[in-house]
Amino acid sequence: MEQSLDTLKIQCESCQKCSLGATRTNLVFGTGNANAKLMFVGEAPGEQEDLSGIPFVGRAGQLLDKFLYAVDIERKDVYIANILKCRPPKNRDPLPEEEDACIGYLREQVRLIRPQVIVCLGRISAMRMIKPDYKITKEHGQWVQKGNFWMTAVYHPAALLRDPRKKEEMLEDMKRIAEKLSELNPKE
Repeated sequence: MEQSLDTLKIQCESCQKCSLGATRTNLVFGTGNANAKLMFVGEAPGEQEDLSGIPFVGRAGQLLDKFLYAVDIERKDVYIANILKCRPPKNRDPLPEEEDACIGYLREQVRLIRPQVIVCLGRISAMRMIKPDYKITKEHGQWVQKGNFWMTAVYHPAALLRDPRKKEEMLEDMKRIAEKLSELNPKE
């Protein structure tokens, strides 16, 4: 039987591959357009996401929405997920063994959605998906082609809440993401 996002989510809901499955309020699987050309991948759900079951709905998610709006990309047209599907205690960074337990679900989401562009939200996501020694302050906004995907990383919106001086760089990166989508999908 061909896997769907719905059946994958059901598998995730019963996952106990790491200790986070026992401590979550809600699974935070992913949200958005199942046929999206653009996919954002963060590291793990935070408190608001754990409560709602939806990624990027807290303050960082609201800031991400503003950047999407600024470059004329609608949230309903993208897909947003995290490496981890469960919240780490006190929003700590994901442990490598937690990432290892969960990465298969993310890979399957990517396989099912088949986006053209994957944007890593923050250093941890970029280190897992682009390269282990990724330096977000030096390499954000740079494009890498991996298989059929164009990938880049931008600052995590939560980092921009802590350091608003980086918002201008984020806006430039978001403009380049919108340009890449236009380049890959020229209007007829």
